[in-house]
Amino acid sequence: MGVLYWILMGLVVGLLARLLMPGKDPQGLIITILLGIGGALLGGFLASSLGIGSVSGFDIKSILIATGGAILILIIYRAIKKR
Repeated sequence: MGVLYWILMGLVVGLLARLLMPGKDPQGLIITILLGIGGALLGGFLASSLGIGSVSGFDIKSILIATGGAILILIIYRAIKKR
């Protein structure tokens, strides 16, 4: 997968995660893309560890796995921010 693919995937996943979990988190296009890329990496790692699958393309399963990872990152960020 190329760099442009990861940027596009990060943007889509980051926007989905922010849509599903609105709140006062750092905003901006770059942060949203990084959130999506981080979510894809975390979600892909966890899903492959559990035997569910991995982020392997621009399909529904990969987007759902990556969005789950991005939501998990937002939950962790908010828990750390509260302290």
